[in-house]
Amino acid sequence: MEKNNREENKLEQNQNNKERKRISINGFEAQISPITAAFIGLIGVFFLYQFVGGLFTLIIFGFDLNNAPVNGLRIMTMISQLFFILLPAILFSKWFYNDTKKILKLKIPNYKEIVLFLIGIFVLTPLLQNYVSIQNHFIEKMAEISPFINSIKSLLDSLNSLVEKSYKNLLSAKTIYDAVFVIFVVSIVPAVSEEIMFRGFIQGSFELKLRARWAIIITAVFFGFYHFNPYGLVPLIILGLYFSFAAYMSRSIVVPMILHFTNNFIAIIMYFIIGDKDLIDPSASGVLDIRMSFFLLILFAVIFIGIVYLIFGYYRKKKMEFI
Repeated sequence: MEKNNREENKLEQNQNNKERKRISINGFEAQISPITAAFIGLIGVFFLYQFVGGLFTLIIFGFDLNNAPVNGLRIMTMISQLFFILLPAILFSKWFYNDTKKILKLKIPNYKEIVLFLIGIFVLTPLLQNYVSIQNHFIEKMAEISPFINSIKSLLDSLNSLVEKSYKNLLSAKTIYDAVFVIFVVSIVPAVSEEIMFRGFIQGSFELKLRARWAIIITAVFFGFYHFNPYGLVPLIILGLYFSFAAYMSRSIVVPMILHFTNNFIAIIMYFIIGDKDLIDPSASGVLDIRMSFFLLILFAVIFIGIVYLIFGYYRKKKMEFI
């Protein structure tokens, strides 16, 4: 009898220990610390997408990717996005948390939210385009007077040329069918995969342990660095901030997905219209151009701040109506 009681107590104690290992935060049950979960996701997806995906690409197409079939590269890019970004994000959410739907923000937003944030992206896109023009102009000028900066610029140019080549391969379209496929691979698939990963799993994990502003900032910084675009790093981080802000305010992953798709879609259409030179490597040349870029940057920045103010006002009003 005493032996049975001891065994029952031992089983009960083991069960209690297992329950203690689960971390309960704001209604979530996490198997591990959310911060740890976020970094497992970041490191795991980085390894899978960059190294495993890259290895498969080399095995299939060889080292001469410039002569590889374009549609084959597009399909490989799409498969890598789906299996090495989207799928791990979903699996990590299921493994580490008890409420996948909530951590990934799987909720249909109000159409007013979508419209408000879309207005913001239509203003933010030209704002960032002018920022890149000014940034590249000053990098050129500083490289002319500083050998050290010029050496750094040479390294950045080498990395940037790789980015440009990959963009050109993915974006070049000779037929309407090519154009539709490009839009699907470059706009739709990344919008779903990357947003589920970054604004869903990563940001959702950080939000459980950090203040919202820090969760947004950290997620945006990692989002920027993940793209390996040296001259586009700051714009990518700013875009990431806006996407993360939209996800946090709306509590819906659909909103940043739409914003991400719209941003990429605009870039594709601009590429089809004006080509790669002005889109991939925009730079202001001459005093008049740089002054105009500064003027447009300030103008769009003021408009964008006004839109963000309207967004805050919308959610403030919505909260009051709910109360």
